[in-house]
Amino acid sequence: MVADRTLAIAVRIVRQFLRDRRTLGMLFVVPLLVMTLVGFSFPAGQGILDYIAPALLAAMALFFVFILTGVSFLRERSQGTMERLMVSPVARIEIIVGYLLGFILFAALQALIILFYTIFVLKVHYAGSLWQIFVFQLIITVVALNLGLFVSTYARNELQVIQFIPLVLVPQFFLSGLLWPVEQMNHVLQYLSKVMPLTYSVDGLRKIMLEGMTLGDVWKDLVILVGFAAVMTVLGAMALRRSGAG
Repeated sequence: MVADRTLAIAVRIVRQFLRDRRTLGMLFVVPLLVMTLVGFSFPAGQGILDYIAPALLAAMALFFVFILTGVSFLRERSQGTMERLMVSPVARIEIIVGYLLGFILFAALQALIILFYTIFVLKVHYAGSLWQIFVFQLIITVVALNLGLFVSTYARNELQVIQFIPLVLVPQFFLSGLLWPVEQMNHVLQYLSKVMPLTYSVDGLRKIMLEGMTLGDVWKDLVILVGFAAVMTVLGAMALRRSGAG
C-alpha cells in the first residue's frame, strides 16, 4: 500500500470537513445537546448518572460516528469522487484506510469533547485514569468508523443509511448491557450480544470508569474491538470492490 496515496485521500477529507462549517457545528453541538438532555434527566445525588455514563459514552460514540461516516462516505460516492478513485491506480484498501484516517481526526475530537463535557460539566465521577478512558473511547470510534464505512457501501442514498440504524445500531442498544445487565437477558439474547461491538465497549468502559481498571485489565475487550474493526475494514474494501464492479 502506497502511503502517499492514502495520506492524500485523508488530507482531502480533512480539508473538505473544514470547509463545511455546518457539518462541523452539527458534529460537535448535537452530541452535547443530547448528553445534556440525558444528563439532567436523571435524579441528582443518587449516582445513577455515574453508573450509566460509561454506557452512554460508548453508545454516543457508536451512534454519532456511524452517522458521520456513513453519510459522508455516501456523499463521496454520490458526487462521483469514489468513481474517479476506483478507476485510478489506488487500491481499494488504500481508499478505505485513507477515508478512515480522514474521518478519525474529527471523530476523535468529538469523542474527546463529549468525554470532557460528561466529566467536567455533568460532573460524572470516575475511578480510572482519564487518558485511558479516552484511549478506550478512541478504539470505539474506530470501530464505529469501520462499521459506518462498511454499511454505507450498501446504501444508495442518505435515507438508506438512516434505515440501517434500526438494523445495525438499535439491537446493540438493547442487547449490549446499556439498559440492563446482559446476564439477566434470555440465553439466546446473551449469545447474540457476544457478536455486537457495543457489548464490549460498554463492558470495557464500565470496568475502567467504575472499577478503576486499566487498559491492561480490559485487554480482552480491546482485542475483540480491534479485531472487529479490522474485519470491517476488510469487508468494506471487498464491498467497495463489488460495488465498483457493479
